[in-house]
Amino acid sequence: MKPRLLEKYRKEINPSIAQKFGFKNRLQVPRLEKIVVNMGVGSGAHEMKVLEQASFELAQITGQRPIITKAHKAISNFKIRKGAPIGCKVTLRGYRMYEFLDHLVNVALPRIRDFRGLSLNSFDRGGNYSFGIVEQTIFPEIDIDKVQKLQGMDVTLVTTAKTPALASELLKAFGFPFRE
Repeated sequence: MKPRLLEKYRKEINPSIAQKFGFKNRLQVPRLEKIVVNMGVGSGAHEMKVLEQASFELAQITGQRPIITKAHKAISNFKIRKGAPIGCKVTLRGYRMYEFLDHLVNVALPRIRDFRGLSLNSFDRGGNYSFGIVEQTIFPEIDIDKVQKLQGMDVTLVTTAKTPALASELLKAFGFPFRE
């Protein structure tokens, strides 16, 4: 079964953006390429249990097994050696990407305390959007009683948009709660 947001993109979002910006070809309209969810675990380099727990929780949230990221270089102030595990990340594409986006926009973000919307200033020049989530407990898949350590994560939405204006129009059409 196709994800709800993918159907919405094909039937509503793509034609409306093409008309608004005057695109002649439907392939000129920006689309989501992938979503990268990154969870850096500061103490994970020293305690493997913390990293394993973070990896398990990220797998529950995204529905995909994360890969363990390793340090590219040694940082003596943090007692991290080159090649030491320091976090985990998931790259979502296709159906899982749209399912996660739907879940994020409609379930997780509204559960953030005192949420006033996401900033429009977080776009890069290439039309990609990045934001941080302070704690993983906003996702209903996480059992709050079993959480040992509150963990934040970074979410990056990679689009084919050439400008931030196009990318923001695309994400607004998907229902992203931006601050005005």
